[in-house]
Amino acid sequence: MNFLVGAFKQPCNISIKFVDENTRKQAPLKKENGQTVMVPLFQSQENIAGEVCLEPVVGKKVEHNGVKIELLGQIELYFDRGNFYDFTSLVRELDVPGDIYERKTYPFEFSTVEMPYESYNGVNVRLRYILKVTISRSYVSNIVEYQDFVVRNYTPLPTINNSIKMEVGIEDCLHIEFEYGKSKYHLKDVIIGKIYFLLVRIKIKNMELEIRRRESTGSGPNTYVETETLAKFELMDGAPVRGESIPIRLFLSPYDLTPTYRNINNKFSVKYYLNLVLVDEEDRRYFKQQEITVYRLQEDS
Repeated sequence: MNFLVGAFKQPCNISIKFVDENTRKQAPLKKENGQTVMVPLFQSQENIAGEVCLEPVVGKKVEHNGVKIELLGQIELYFDRGNFYDFTSLVRELDVPGDIYERKTYPFEFSTVEMPYESYNGVNVRLRYILKVTISRSYVSNIVEYQDFVVRNYTPLPTINNSIKMEVGIEDCLHIEFEYGKSKYHLKDVIIGKIYFLLVRIKIKNMELEIRRRESTGSGPNTYVETETLAKFELMDGAPVRGESIPIRLFLSPYDLTPTYRNINNKFSVKYYLNLVLVDEEDRRYFKQQEITVYRLQEDS
């Protein structure tokens, strides 16, 4: 049994280290096996530098056709699992063909890397950034090692941030106006608003405000839409009367939100909605949904 294990063991260990990994901020990343690990956090236009260490197994010589490191930004759609769409692909050659007898280290640097999209792990799609080191070999399989990192990009405060005003009505039965102070919110923001009851002729039992995330992937016949309710917030329990107004104050920080992503590389979108739900005494439900834009401020990270 030990012989078999040895036969499949790679003849060379590869490790990838970032130059500033002891001081750089880390972010959680959920792996395919469900485990969450902490990896370095970057933003677009940063330099990504470090060193690659190759260490042959004692007593073994590694013949190779060259060593390279790639920086890849990839999108994987789960209905097309295993096919990665590379939107960023950079390569650095680390070594020419030859033999490795002992430990060797190679510095690498990718300068001011364009990383336009954020790392994202969704229901039907994953966007990831990796460093990939390949030792190319003839007749036998290449030796490959991966190192994940996370990208988050920040948005300045919007110069225009209009309020949202909407009406919900059932003719001659119900007329409600609701107002939210803004249409764009950062990840740690507070949704502040008000609901006005102008006409109430049906018996309302309760009212909730929901935050919903809608992830759409693919296109045409291969479009998949997944809607999750991330938060439910009870606004009112009991019957409102005409002329009554109810304040809304909903903190976003407890919820696992991402920014709004619109048509990322023509592969997927993630949008957020405020959904107002009214339930009458016969358990009929009335909805009014409104899209909001979510963005990441520097201190939200």
